[in-house]
Amino acid sequence: MTSSSTPPASPSGPPVHARPLRRLTARGRGETHRVASPLELFFDLCFVVAIAQAGAQLVHAVAESHAGEGILNYAMVFFAIWWAWMNFTWFASAYDNDDVLYRVVTLVQIAGVLVLAAGVSRAFEDHDFLAVWLGYVIMRLAMSTQWLRVALSSEGPERTTALRYAGGVLLCQVGWLGLLILPEHGRPWVFLVMAVLEMCVPLYAEKDHPTSWHPHHIAERYGLFTIIVLGETVAAATIAVKTGIDENDALDELLPIAVGGLLIIFAAWWIYFAVPIHGHLRSNRQSFLWGYGHYVVFASAAAIGAGLEVAVEQTVGAAHLSTLSASAAVTLPTALYLLAVWALHARHFKVGLAQQLVLPVTALLVICCTFLGEWAVLAAGLVAAGAVATGTTLTARTAARTNRARASGTAM
Repeated sequence: MTSSSTPPASPSGPPVHARPLRRLTARGRGETHRVASPLELFFDLCFVVAIAQAGAQLVHAVAESHAGEGILNYAMVFFAIWWAWMNFTWFASAYDNDDVLYRVVTLVQIAGVLVLAAGVSRAFEDHDFLAVWLGYVIMRLAMSTQWLRVALSSEGPERTTALRYAGGVLLCQVGWLGLLILPEHGRPWVFLVMAVLEMCVPLYAEKDHPTSWHPHHIAERYGLFTIIVLGETVAAATIAVKTGIDENDALDELLPIAVGGLLIIFAAWWIYFAVPIHGHLRSNRQSFLWGYGHYVVFASAAAIGAGLEVAVEQTVGAAHLSTLSASAAVTLPTALYLLAVWALHARHFKVGLAQQLVLPVTALLVICCTFLGEWAVLAAGLVAAGAVATGTTLTARTAARTNRARASGTAM
């Protein structure tokens, strides 16, 4: 991540694969055809394993009428997953040299998230965060190792930035010990303080010398992870509906949830990719806010799948909560997702008040759907689909008016 405004001059072009061990030097923002590597795609897929575990435990907590506790644990675990993923993503965009040591350290980070995933159930059920903490520490130590390699391969302000990153990450791990040694009621405060400190590390590290991340590559990485998270949401909802049909023969009752859920997820994909966001990432300040804001995008997208599972369980009588609560488990994360995508993506490309209001109004209408009983999810899906149709129509009309104005100007 970066927080200042002027990227350093750095060499362009992909890394040269000549030796198994190479200097970890900065890549350039001017590289052409910069795309996600196979290692980055593998990294994302493994991280979704942890997201799936967090979502499953959220379903269990909400279905057992422990929504407040479940949401808090979900927020804490999801932060660990998201923050480790995001730090790697921005680091790789600036420094990926794809040598043997870089690959090995990245695989260690993957091992760390799998350890974290294995401890998610104990964190939710027994409030035992040992495995989650251990998995997070493994990932962060690996990240510090990468920054120390950068420090050894550079000099001057760039070396200072790398050492600040390595030192800041290591110091934060000491603070996270509070999750293990403090009483249970103090853990949310430990999480809040340490999350803020973690997010301050990039601000401090790059205050004098920003890293040379690649805008198109970053936009692609975030887009790919959004797709993977939405795919996990589809998979979780599909399995829930299948189980409900197989065990309870409840196709008629589950069909509105299945259709509404698909419409919500399809609309979520459409809305996210409606604009070429890499064009917005022109300054480091913009990219900083945009990257941090994706905690809400990713967490809410994954929570939609958990909410659909809760709605299915409530419909077949396997959940101890009301229809209103089950509906809210779908509509609230959906509304949050729509507002987050509007704030981070859409509003920068909308022309006129009508276009700007589409997603905020849609979010409000989705929340209103909560009170429609067993038809809430279907209604929310139809509203989301209507937002896509409305936005597409308004954009097309604006483009047509622009084209006519240009044609008229050319004729004159």
